[in-house]
Amino acid sequence: MNDIDPAKRFSPEAAQELQASPAGERPSVLNEMARQVASQLGNDTVTPVMVSGTLRILEFAVLMLSGLVVYWFLVGPFDLADWQYYVVIAAGSAIAVAFLEFSDCYQVAALMRPFATFSRILLVWAGTFALMALTAFMLKVGADFSRLMFGVWFVTGFASSFTLRLIVARLIRRWARNGRMERRAVIVGGGKAAENLIRAIEQQPYNDIRICGIFDDRDDKRSPPIVAGYPKLGTISELIEFARIARIDLLIVSLPITAEQRVLQLLKKLWVLPVDIRLSAQSSSLQFRPRAYSYIGSVPLLDIFDKPINGWDSVAKRAFDIVFSMIGILLFSPIMIATAIAIKLDSKGPLLFRQKRHGFNNEVIEVYKFRSMYADQSDPSARKTVTRNDPRVTRVGRFIRKTSIDELPQFFNALLGSLSLVGPRPHAVAAQSHNLLYAEVVDGYFARHKVKPGVTGWAQINGWRGEMDTDEKIRMRTEFDLYYIENWSLLFDLKILLLTPIRLLNTENAY
Repeated sequence: MNDIDPAKRFSPEAAQELQASPAGERPSVLNEMARQVASQLGNDTVTPVMVSGTLRILEFAVLMLSGLVVYWFLVGPFDLADWQYYVVIAAGSAIAVAFLEFSDCYQVAALMRPFATFSRILLVWAGTFALMALTAFMLKVGADFSRLMFGVWFVTGFASSFTLRLIVARLIRRWARNGRMERRAVIVGGGKAAENLIRAIEQQPYNDIRICGIFDDRDDKRSPPIVAGYPKLGTISELIEFARIARIDLLIVSLPITAEQRVLQLLKKLWVLPVDIRLSAQSSSLQFRPRAYSYIGSVPLLDIFDKPINGWDSVAKRAFDIVFSMIGILLFSPIMIATAIAIKLDSKGPLLFRQKRHGFNNEVIEVYKFRSMYADQSDPSARKTVTRNDPRVTRVGRFIRKTSIDELPQFFNALLGSLSLVGPRPHAVAAQSHNLLYAEVVDGYFARHKVKPGVTGWAQINGWRGEMDTDEKIRMRTEFDLYYIENWSLLFDLKILLLTPIRLLNTENAY
């Protein structure tokens, strides 16, 4: 979430109402038109953030490689005595990328028009060499370097960088044509306000927004079925299901901020979705701090909620999962082999137990565990929670459940990508408490699914593991999960991962 809490933009009473909202209600069934539109939008897209971030890495690599090739041809092969050349080439490449960032050369509009930014890129590259020359003059080391080598690098480096940008521009245009690179947006609220907002967005040059439709609770008299050429696809409750199927990136609420109660009613339903939620500020006379706004071109939007662990954060978390999952598999492989042998000797049936659980964005995933129950008494739907001295659990099963060894195969889930190592623990699809689904017990329960579920989590290391036999336990687990989502960082993940084996020594609630 942004540095400005969205709740603070409303009255204290309204903020409290938002926090206590019934956001876990079940979505309505989509109408046929909305379902058809959603199914056509189901494929993943390439985000501008990922494109520009990848280009930064590639451009650094291209500039550095061109410098190294020139050095090897004109100065000589690798020599430990010439280590300073490698330092200068790496530093020059990094400085050039930083200057290009400051001059907005990684914005999508600039990437789509490389010839329009030709002079700016050339100026940045020249400025990089001017800075290196000034540094060499101040340190009195200019005579130690080959002027010919740096002169040739200036030409080849710029040519390589610009060629890379020509390739990227062509790719971006192709992705824009086939819908591969876009931010999918839905307008929440119809009428004249929505029409003005849509027209303003469409007038912005080189924007990556694709408006997928309009959702509004009002009838056709107050909210026309077609606004600015876009159909009204359903109600706000139907939007929740639509956004999950169509993989919507952005929800724009086109209501005046002065309509506080109505805006809050919408946010009560929508905040469980893993999407960016913005409030149109185009016609608002109220002014907030500049950092409260984001823009589509020149169209101002108030930031309400941000999709958690997005863009390069998701790349970093995925790399974290792959590295530590492989370490975990190697480290615990003797225990897993011994457990497999013990299960086979103890009772008949398969080694692994596969269970359907809720994953990211409410998608159903299959989670692996060592089988801890008798094969003919297993409960894949988890309708009946395992209790103390449960007769369905085998002798080996009691031990591996108490020590959480039964969860070790989930390292493979994390490696393959259906789970993360750290995150809210995934619950079985039909998990119940007193004949009520968890979502019916806890308001905002589905907000846990705004991120990928984990093998371990903040709730588990704080004691909320094992049997969920009371509504309070479910609420507390959800509260800790939501805290994790709002405060995520790689260091937080590492802390949870390192504390997990220590906290698992407390087996009070595990059976």
